[in-house]
Amino acid sequence: MTPVFLDTVGLIAIWDEDDQWHEAASNVFARLLQDGRNLLTTTLVLFECGNASARRPYRIDVDDLRQRMKAANQLIDPTDSDVSDGWTAYRAGHAGQAGIVDHVSFAVMRRLGLTEAFINDRHFAAAGFIPLF
Repeated sequence: MTPVFLDTVGLIAIWDEDDQWHEAASNVFARLLQDGRNLLTTTLVLFECGNASARRPYRIDVDDLRQRMKAANQLIDPTDSDVSDGWTAYRAGHAGQAGIVDHVSFAVMRRLGLTEAFINDRHFAAAGFIPLF
């Protein structure tokens, strides 16, 4: 079973009980853990999470996740090629004009052969990936 890519919107939805996607994201995440799915993300996604949660009570959860994922080799540093491909796609407005972090995520996902993302973002679907909630 291929790993699942964790994205910012999904992670924030788990941590923020007031988030509109909290319930859906929490249910899917619990199922992923129950099924023993391998979870991956990039340093850039965790930077986004860190920025989004800087003034939130779950800011420590972001760093806890970073440390756990790093120790388990589940935290990906995008390659120079991933970043270059991401900027090229960003400039062209691919995937419904997704943001740069998403475009770099898409490049990483393609390089690693990932198809599913813990997200509900239309940009991931437009890029050919399967959003899980």
